[in-house]
Amino acid sequence: MPKVFIETLGCAMNERDSELLFAELHSKEGYEKAQKPEEADLILINTCSVRERPISKLFSELGAFNLLKKPTAKIGVCGCTASHLGASIFRRAPYVDFVLGARNVSKITKAVSERRAVYIDTDNDDSEYPFANYRSSKYQALINISYGCDKQCAYCIVPHTRGKEVSIPPKLVLDEAKRAADSGAIEVVLLGQNVNGYGGRFASTSDPIGFSELLEKISLIDGLKRIRFQSPHPLHMDDRFLGVFADNPKVCKHMHMPLQSGSSRILKAMRRGYTKERFLELAARVREVASDATISTDIIVGFPNERDEDFEETLEVMKAVKFEQLFSFKFSPRPMTAAAKMENQIDDETASARLNVVQSLYKKRLYEAMNAQIGKTFEVFLEPSTDGTGLYGKAHNFYAMRILKGEVGTFARAKAIAIERGALKGEIIA
Repeated sequence: MPKVFIETLGCAMNERDSELLFAELHSKEGYEKAQKPEEADLILINTCSVRERPISKLFSELGAFNLLKKPTAKIGVCGCTASHLGASIFRRAPYVDFVLGARNVSKITKAVSERRAVYIDTDNDDSEYPFANYRSSKYQALINISYGCDKQCAYCIVPHTRGKEVSIPPKLVLDEAKRAADSGAIEVVLLGQNVNGYGGRFASTSDPIGFSELLEKISLIDGLKRIRFQSPHPLHMDDRFLGVFADNPKVCKHMHMPLQSGSSRILKAMRRGYTKERFLELAARVREVASDATISTDIIVGFPNERDEDFEETLEVMKAVKFEQLFSFKFSPRPMTAAAKMENQIDDETASARLNVVQSLYKKRLYEAMNAQIGKTFEVFLEPSTDGTGLYGKAHNFYAMRILKGEVGTFARAKAIAIERGALKGEIIA
């Protein structure tokens, strides 16, 4: 059997796309997975282009794979960077055999069979394509519910690499969730650039529904215990959505709310569509409707024209909301975006200093949040830890803890007893 090695860079949507790439190759061409690139007949890098660093990593990895690969092995570049660099990848890495954009996953077998194939059409529609079935986790299923993005945030390249937003028909989503449950998955993770904008556009369907109704329908599937989603947009967090989030016991009580900046002036320049005050209202509402909910966020520092007072407002929001998880980055100008052309770009030294402040404040908050969990009891689902030293117990509100003993694939009651190596340590209780 031919073997494929896939390296995935970037977000959970890329992880799911990598699963679908393998599913197509396995079902149609008989490929099996290679554990090492030097064993593979085909090497795929599924790329991210949200920031400059992953693009630099791409070409570094390509060079390394070219040295390692078998003489007859092919190399393909997939994903968002493939979408926006296209055939220019061949000039920088002439040993690459094909380029497959993020909106063209269904064409993987065609790309492999053609010489120097380039499929990067962001208008291509895979929303009703019958992908072969594969998932890498026995217990968790990643499920795309939409492709693309209609938002035009000034800093974001995604609309240019993934195209216009289109929702996958509810029947296909529900069928996929049911198949996952029937094969042993206890948790589904619904994926989209703006999941709670689901239903805004379908390629063709006679049964259009919104995200809240989709959550309710998925929750009726026997066998599924937990439903997660990423990432919702603050613009679409209406009362019905928050009600389903709070009241449906299968919907996990973790909300990812991308802030990006705490300054309404900068948020307007970013084209985010909400103000600092509106974001604070929504965060307070999440805490109100679900008292045990955790909130995570994204923050960009050093956006063009960000003044010291704008940055201070971001710190104020961090202190007010007390995010349980935070992803923070320096602004990275991306091609084809409005922000890349803005005046008053912030120098790297200032941006780095601001990032250090954000991360230091978050580390303090994280320790306080974890320390507050000591002595509490959670229902956790037990999975093998990634380092092989024990088990990983994940609670419905995103908290997770290291546990030494227990039965993999079961729910258990666990008590948080300490903080160890930056994570909670727990023990099973009767």
